[in-house]
Amino acid sequence: MQQITVRAEDELIERVRMSARAARRSMNEFVTTVLDAATNPELAGDDAERLRSRLSLAGLLADAPTARHRRPDKRSIAAARRRAGQGTPLSEFVRAQR
Repeated sequence: MQQITVRAEDELIERVRMSARAARRSMNEFVTTVLDAATNPELAGDDAERLRSRLSLAGLLADAPTARHRRPDKRSIAAARRRAGQGTPLSEFVRAQR
């Protein structure tokens, strides 16, 4: 997980703080949810749809992510793990001082 720092006017920060409090969420959770709703077209639900509509009107709605941004399925991950486990163990390289 990564962090971001945002600079904003005091008034905006206070509105975000009040909105998060009204939603009974931390500011971090609230901002993360807003950013996710703004960039993830697969989110469903009334709150997300209202937010996406407002962001669209403001010209801030992100384009749908391309397929390369999707997570691999569990079968692909399991196959990659099996293949990864077939190489030379790290301890052999250390022992050979390579």
